[in-house]
Amino acid sequence: MTGKNLLIRVGVGVWGSVMTMTPAFAEDFLFIAYPPSEHETTADRIFLIGTGNPDMPVLVNGEPIAERSPDGHFAPSVPLALGANNLTLTQGDESLTLVITRVSATPTVPADLGYLPDSLTPQVDITRPPGELVCFSAIAAPNAEIAVEWGGEEIPLAPVLRAVTLPPNSAVLTDQNEPVPLAATPYEGCTVVPDTGRLGPPTYSFSRESTSISSNVDQMPTQRRDAIPGAITAASPFGIVTTPGSIERVASRPFQVAEVTVESGVARTGPSTSYSRITPLPQGTRAAVTGTEGDWLRLDYGGWIRASETEVTLATAPPRSIIRSVTSRQIPGWTEVRFPLQVPVPVTVEQTADTLTLTLHNTNPQTDTIYLDADPVIERLDWTPILPDKAQYRFQLKRLQQWGYKLHYEDTTLVLSLRHPPQSPSADSALEGSTILIDPGHGSENDLGARGPNGYPEKDVNLVVSNLLQEALEARGATVVMTREGDDDLFPRDRVDIINQVEPTLALSIHYNALPDAGDALNTAGIGTFWYNPQAHSLAQFLHDYLVETLDRPSYGVYWNNLALTRPTVAPAVLLELGFMINPYEFEWITDPAAQQALAETLADGIAVWIQDADSPQP
Repeated sequence: MTGKNLLIRVGVGVWGSVMTMTPAFAEDFLFIAYPPSEHETTADRIFLIGTGNPDMPVLVNGEPIAERSPDGHFAPSVPLALGANNLTLTQGDESLTLVITRVSATPTVPADLGYLPDSLTPQVDITRPPGELVCFSAIAAPNAEIAVEWGGEEIPLAPVLRAVTLPPNSAVLTDQNEPVPLAATPYEGCTVVPDTGRLGPPTYSFSRESTSISSNVDQMPTQRRDAIPGAITAASPFGIVTTPGSIERVASRPFQVAEVTVESGVARTGPSTSYSRITPLPQGTRAAVTGTEGDWLRLDYGGWIRASETEVTLATAPPRSIIRSVTSRQIPGWTEVRFPLQVPVPVTVEQTADTLTLTLHNTNPQTDTIYLDADPVIERLDWTPILPDKAQYRFQLKRLQQWGYKLHYEDTTLVLSLRHPPQSPSADSALEGSTILIDPGHGSENDLGARGPNGYPEKDVNLVVSNLLQEALEARGATVVMTREGDDDLFPRDRVDIINQVEPTLALSIHYNALPDAGDALNTAGIGTFWYNPQAHSLAQFLHDYLVETLDRPSYGVYWNNLALTRPTVAPAVLLELGFMINPYEFEWITDPAAQQALAETLADGIAVWIQDADSPQP
């Protein structure tokens, strides 16, 4: 759907929220798809995505929008001052007013309090072993004197020199990811967990200009609190400001041992979803707990996992294993390499273009014999002990292109499955024997995705193009599996589960793009591809280049990105952003039926070429 003859009116709202949509045939109307009528942002500018009669000017606070597409769509960016910004758009007799509130991107200290309560650490209960470093931090007014009383000592906090904060990961999409100076002053100080003595919650004390502030004043008797000159007891949703979380010792004995109870435990570099993912832990993995933070557990090999994905028991010793011989066997489509262990231990995987390295943690090798049968994937297996407690296995692969792997435990034996390349296509059918999974992104009233200037949702164009791609791939001999065929309400995890069940030759998630508020919607366009596992990099790069060159489209680039639909390891998985819904000109190309057909045919051709080229041994 495109053009001014068939337009979709949508109540102004946030992308992805539930909206009532009805077709409206109109020549003269003003419509704003984004931002909503009341919106808060930290960006110093915002784009206005909308449409109107192409034969009449649209004004923003009295100034005409200079550039619009032939169908009347627009996407100007306007600067924002801190605080409320009133933006009034008019066309003829129609008028729409938006209130965009810009808030500071860095924290500010409440003037009546002198410090930022949420900045005091820890905010949740944590445990650490004796001798480990623990640090305290606060954001407070300049020239404050701050000390923490904990573990029988007083720890002074000092201001951090040249303190900066880092923008979110999404800032790289708008080339705005440089550090940002903090508007407030952070303070920090550290000590170590003592071997003995009483621990518990720390007490922060602040002083500035002869005014004392204590974060645990609510623990004092009322008459004593009232008698403290300058003490501040600010009201909050939870009453008076309280002390942060408690810090306790990890018990030295008995050992707490966590066993992964879910099929694939999400392991991270730190105790929150803000930290990077590392190799998932197969179900059954066992490791000692060396620290906790809120509902996160730190395992003895260094990774963190949610407590809800484990079962914790007590043991007299931490889980440890030896390893001796290693063997392999071939099953249809896969090579299984089997590592017999005494206990399921944590694992990590590293990949390059032609290697896969598996590390077994908490493992002491006694290996003298390894047997690998003649194999279509593995050229050679090298191994080395990493003292004192790791064994590392490096697979040199015959092909530059990897096709996927799986990890699971059978009782205490770790099974690494390496996928064989697809069978060679026949001369008549370029994709015969291949299974291509297509995931049309988003897909229900609750998950519209991005919206074009006239409100047309991304979920619909994703499905249109995916259906055309399915037809084009099947005409070339492929078997095609779709994650959805209508307005199905699928979470990303549901889509990933389908990929893992189907084990396709490759998986493509079809999307169209948008930008964060500070982006330039009018001047940003093009095809982008996103990958995560090394086995998907060449597919992402090739499809990007093939579409850009063959269709003469702009390039948005190729990105490594930690997305649910790029993380599956069972097959090369790529997420495609085939254009920008919010760009007025590109939106007209996106919704043009002839362009959609050409895009689907070209993408199918590119997939066929890549599979044929990738299915060849190294020279």
